[in-house]
Amino acid sequence: MDDTKFSRRRRAWGALMRTLMMVCAALTCALAAFLILYVLAKGVPHLSWQLLSTKPSYLDDTIGILPDIISTVCMVLATLLVVLPLGVCAAVYLTEYAANKKLVAVIEYAAETLSGIPSIIYGLVGQMFFCQFLGMKKSLIAGAMTLVIMNLPTIMRTTQESLKTVPQSYREGAFGLGAGKWRTIRTVVLPGCVDGVITGCILAVGRILGETAALLYTAGFAHTLYGGLRETLESSGATLSVALYVYAKEQGEFEVAFAIAAILMVLALLINLAATLTGRYFKKRRSL
Repeated sequence: MDDTKFSRRRRAWGALMRTLMMVCAALTCALAAFLILYVLAKGVPHLSWQLLSTKPSYLDDTIGILPDIISTVCMVLATLLVVLPLGVCAAVYLTEYAANKKLVAVIEYAAETLSGIPSIIYGLVGQMFFCQFLGMKKSLIAGAMTLVIMNLPTIMRTTQESLKTVPQSYREGAFGLGAGKWRTIRTVVLPGCVDGVITGCILAVGRILGETAALLYTAGFAHTLYGGLRETLESSGATLSVALYVYAKEQGEFEVAFAIAAILMVLALLINLAATLTGRYFKKRRSL
């Protein structure tokens, strides 16, 4: 009897936990679907070619987000050009070259701590160091350097974990064939972990697109078209996320704000889809 009661209780407890997990999963999916559909329903009707292809004009009250789109593209490219080499090289050194394991543990702990710091603190530090101390003032390049510090732990840690998945036998086989340390890393190790590097890059792009607080302190919120790339990077500019904040909070243009939110939502969905497809592609390629 005791065994029968215990078995019944265990089955009832298992059924209850499965039900609770199904309810939680359904609520999570429902909230995500509601958020996506609500933003798209509110924003897509207000998207137009004029909005996407013009700059704001206070003479005839024209609203355009072309400068914000250009600033976003410049911000993403400038940040990736700096953070990718730094993050990948740091990960390669810590995984393949560093002999002091205590130092590696300290650096990894520091990276994890940096990834948990609120972005507004990065904005304050970026304003004091890049804008004032280095004389960059409020500019896209100052914002990009701030985002480099923010995204460096993500790139470094994802690359590190990907490097650790490369079997040690691959390295030993390359050494047995007479390859040096750097040649082994360049021709064997890095091609085997390229999926992790790309995934970290895509995650960094997603964080760059969604960042607002740090850029308000370092990049400003000007909606202006500039002549060349250098002039654009050295001048103040608003990314799409900053423009959303300005239009919603400062100007009360919620229709434009929802239109920008729809653009960011679509970009976030595309970035997540790209990360998933990229991971599957390289996983399938490594299994062949």
